[in-house]
Amino acid sequence: MNKEAKGTIFAIIAAVISGISIPINKIFVVSLDPMAFTAIRSLIIGIIFFILIKLKKENFKIKLNAKYLALIAIIGGAFAFLLFFTGLKLTTAGRGAFLHKTLPIFVVIFAFIFLKEKINKKHLYSILIMFLGIFIIYYSDIVPTQLWSNPSLGDLLVIGATVLWALENVIARKVMIKNGGNFIVSFFRMFFGGIIILAFVLLMGRTEVLVSLNAQQLINISISTAILFGYVFFWYWSIKLINVSKASILLLLSPVISLLLGVIIFNEPVPATQLIGSALILMGAYLVSNVKSELQNI
Repeated sequence: MNKEAKGTIFAIIAAVISGISIPINKIFVVSLDPMAFTAIRSLIIGIIFFILIKLKKENFKIKLNAKYLALIAIIGGAFAFLLFFTGLKLTTAGRGAFLHKTLPIFVVIFAFIFLKEKINKKHLYSILIMFLGIFIIYYSDIVPTQLWSNPSLGDLLVIGATVLWALENVIARKVMIKNGGNFIVSFFRMFFGGIIILAFVLLMGRTEVLVSLNAQQLINISISTAILFGYVFFWYWSIKLINVSKASILLLLSPVISLLLGVIIFNEPVPATQLIGSALILMGAYLVSNVKSELQNI
């Protein structure tokens, strides 16, 4: 299997995991403090990647990439997670999933500017189709309830997190183009991002949320951690092999899964406009699936 095909498959696997994770995390985060929830998961996953690095004996020039690794941890591993899970607590799982999948729009912009990735016509058409789908979904009316108490604010926080993740993905791709080391990038993102979030928990005097976790909450965190590990594992491997802009567009398959699970689990509303938007996103993802990854000739 060539690099392009392997990277595409890994991106699709990451999309499926992402689609399942958002509704499940919606269940968990409603009864948990988002900061404590995120910190614990990130630290555990960071430790797992550290073990994998040791087993693989991965060689990496950390000193040459220190500033980029720090940015990955701060932007993607800490602040983006905080914004996302706070927003997810306020909006619906389906809506949060689709808004999160505006990621390709921002990734393509950042990748074109910072990585000089090429954007061909098929790429642009697929982005426009999917953007139209997201636009239609975004303007579907949602009546607030106990499970989605402030959709507007939640939507805004999710979009803010998405912009940060897009920037972080491009930085990660830049590091891996030069040095490889997707496990080390994942380790820095998760472990040190978790340390930053944990520091916020302690500084805000919310230590009690860490020591008062009950057995069910610990089980929920463990399940969520396993799902997130699978996503991070396949996602960063995919963007090591193919353009981050292509991989992020394939990730748009996931909100369709989240939408269906949101209906089944939470009985979330599904206006006709949301179904139209889902169809457009699938169409765009299909168009981009055979776009070859390449850099601009500069």
